[in-house]
Amino acid sequence: MSSPTPSPEPSLVHGSPAPRIYLDKQSPKAYHALVQTSEAVRATAADAGLDRVLVELVNLRVSQINGCAFCLDVHTRAALRAGETTRRLGVLAAWRETGLFTPAERAALALAEATTSAADTAAQDSAYAAAREVLTDDQISAVIWVAITINAFNRVSILSRHPVRADH
Repeated sequence: MSSPTPSPEPSLVHGSPAPRIYLDKQSPKAYHALVQTSEAVRATAADAGLDRVLVELVNLRVSQINGCAFCLDVHTRAALRAGETTRRLGVLAAWRETGLFTPAERAALALAEATTSAADTAAQDSAYAAAREVLTDDQISAVIWVAITINAFNRVSILSRHPVRADH
């Protein structure tokens, strides 16, 4: 995930404008560690047999839940490069209401949602049970790590107010 340049628009803090710091620029060692974790997670997912489209669907669904425009932009483009269709991307937020996703993708999306809303233990139990029917232990672990990692990137981008630029 690349770092944007600072946004010219300030955010409001206690009623007065205050520019956000870019966490990735302010603390590059910590950000680099997160990038390294992401690379390890990507390799873990590939080793577990998860294709890039499924990984990007997880990245996108978590980013939708968190409302991270920057990560949605990055991972929509990545999903399209991996072969995802605009039709499926268009209905991803309502994936339960369609027949467009495979059982493995559905299990991964449910796990991703449960990981993102970690306080909902009933959703975790349900997602885990469904995942056990179609994913291996390595795949379940990889999906959860993908969700954990994109959640972290979402927080970095949201709290830094990374902009989505028209030049992409």
